[in-house]
Formats: sequence, structure tokens, C-alpha cells
Amino acid sequence: MLRDEKEAEDAAQETFLQVYKSLPDYRSQGFKTWMTRIALNKAIDLKRKKDRRREEQWDPIDVDLQVIDEKPEVVQGIIDIEQSEELRNKIAAMPPGHKIIVSSFYLKGKSYEEIASELNVTVKTVESKLYRARAWMREHWKEEEWR
Repeated sequence: MLRDEKEAEDAAQETFLQVYKSLPDYRSQGFKTWMTRIALNKAIDLKRKKDRRREEQWDPIDVDLQVIDEKPEVVQGIIDIEQSEELRNKIAAMPPGHKIIVSSFYLKGKSYEEIASELNVTVKTVESKLYRARAWMREHWKEEEWR
């Protein structure tokens, strides 16, 4: 009836538990029929429960695999957006001096010369500030988060 060995084993176990619990209520009329009826009812209950679970639940992994199979560039785009947002949040939490240099260089893609002219400093100053900002990132950010 259940078409699944594990489900049938579960139904049998449930049946024996129910028979044991219901023995005081047994009226001495056809033990085999009484026990068969309990087994049948347990199997029906498990089948209904299994069908309900199948309808109610869906596996997000299956959906992810379907999306990946169909549109890998869409999934990668979503991951890139999330990582970019996380990076922006981490940069926003940096000390102000590091934040300006890092966001200008890494997020806006500006050259050392462009940053130097915006901040009215020399190119060597931009290089040293970027070096210190990178050292700060190595010290405060976990490397595992960015692999």
C-alpha cells in the first residue's frame, strides 16, 4: 500500500505500538481482523501524512539547482550583488581615513593620481594611506569571509 519499504516498516512499528496500547480495549472478537484493521488505518494515515508533506514542502535546493541549470549568469549576478553590498557595509564601518581611500580606489576604480587630486595630497601619500588601509583590513577582517 505504501510502496516504500521504510514507510512500511514505520507503519508496522506504529501498528504494534497501537495494538499494545489498545489491548485493554480489545473485545475478544477476531484478533487477526482487529490487528489487520489497525495496520490498514496506520498505513492510510502515514500515506496521507506523506502526501500532505509533499504538497506542503518543497526543497529550496531543488529550486536552486533548477535556477543554476537554467540561468547560471543570473545566479552569479545575484551573488555578486550580495558580495558587493557586504563589501560596501564593511568599508562603511572602517575608520574615516581608510574609508575614503578604499572606496575611491576599489569601489569607484579611481587611479592614485585621481585620488590625490581630489584629496589635495601627493600620490605617495595616497599609496601610503592605501597601504595602511590594507593592513587595517588584514588585521580586522577574517580572510575566510572573502574566499
